[in-house]
Amino acid sequence: PSKRIRVTQTITGRDRTWETQTEGVVVSASPRPTGSWFAHGKNDKLWLNRVRIQRDDGELVDLIINGNTKIEFLD
Repeated sequence: PSKRIRVTQTITGRDRTWETQTEGVVVSASPRPTGSWFAHGKNDKLWLNRVRIQRDDGELVDLIINGNTKIEFLD
């Protein structure tokens, strides 16, 4: 928390790739459950790593972190 980061997320499709970047200050980072049921997950839920950041305009953004996510520390 309180570190400034840039998160780059990439989605690869069959014939194109989408990339998006978001910058802001980390509010929290933790694994959190989805609303979906998933066998053999903790408490029978699918847990995803999430980062909540606050952008410069004050907007709060929740990002799911996966293998196609790059995080850069800017401070």
